[in-house]
Amino acid sequence: MIPRHLVFLTVLLFSLALVMSIYVWELERREARKPPPARAAEHVSPPSSGPLEEATVWVPDESRGQLHAAKISLPLNSIRQQKAGELMRALIAMYAKKDSARALAAGAEVHDIYLVDPGLAVLDLNAAFVNTQTSGILAEELTVLSIVQTLASNISGIARVKILVDGKERETLAGHLDLTGFYDAAQVAELAGQLTAQ
Repeated sequence: MIPRHLVFLTVLLFSLALVMSIYVWELERREARKPPPARAAEHVSPPSSGPLEEATVWVPDESRGQLHAAKISLPLNSIRQQKAGELMRALIAMYAKKDSARALAAGAEVHDIYLVDPGLAVLDLNAAFVNTQTSGILAEELTVLSIVQTLASNISGIARVKILVDGKERETLAGHLDLTGFYDAAQVAELAGQLTAQ
């Protein structure tokens, strides 16, 4: 004969299992009736106003170790800082094209750009931009040359560029190129000239 306390315990456990099953079923039913969650808002920059202007962006080609100058037309703003932001967004869009020689992850973007007088531009990239950067001194150098040359050749008065990642200083871009200092626009222009495809 089974002891009474074991019978009582078995009935109690069975009852708890039944109650939990009903509870889980009810939760699943409520979840199924909920509308699907709205998609998270993506970072979308407001369209720039103003006339179309021609600009030159410098796109890296890591496979050939070169920069390519590309002429683009953009609605560039007369305010220098906004113009710089438009240029950087256009450059990143060119990186992200399927046929681009410089692959870039989805979600890569410029958080912000600050033009600090006299002649300093501070560029804040997000982690998605640098996390997919090809590691290697030439690949990293081409990326930085591309950014600095695009800014300096289109925005008057930029003499130096500082690159941050998520608002903080980072030691290297992808393990090789030093990001702790400032990039001199004149030196970059000279080097970019040597690496530009003819």
